[in-house]
Amino acid sequence: MQLTRFSDYGLRLMMMAAAHADRRITIEETARAYDISRAHLMKVAQLLVREGFLKASRGRSGGLSLARTAEAITIGAVVRATETDFAIVECMGLGNQCRITRGCRLRGVLGEALGAFLEVLDRHTLAELTLTPEDFGFPRAA
Repeated sequence: MQLTRFSDYGLRLMMMAAAHADRRITIEETARAYDISRAHLMKVAQLLVREGFLKASRGRSGGLSLARTAEAITIGAVVRATETDFAIVECMGLGNQCRITRGCRLRGVLGEALGAFLEVLDRHTLAELTLTPEDFGFPRAA
């Protein structure tokens, strides 16, 4: 199982917001901190705002902040919001063309494994992943 880059960036953005809970973060500083695409991060941020994980403020002092406490946000919820397809193999997805689907037991085993994967992510919160601003290379405010 491999998460998409979209989910990876979503989790990173959430971690950045949690690390700087005392202020709003920007797409620009987050892209710089992780050395990732600003344009791609913008799309991720839009989804996380729409899904209620982040709040966005416009204007000169605008930016992004957590919409809920880090303790109230599970990693599983973020991954479910950012992943569009959990079809590990063809028979688990739309448009299945596999000739042995009818008698194959693989889908059940992989479905069980996916459930276990998400169950573990549901047991952990954003608070458990929160780093300090120094971990991102930013000095702590005086």
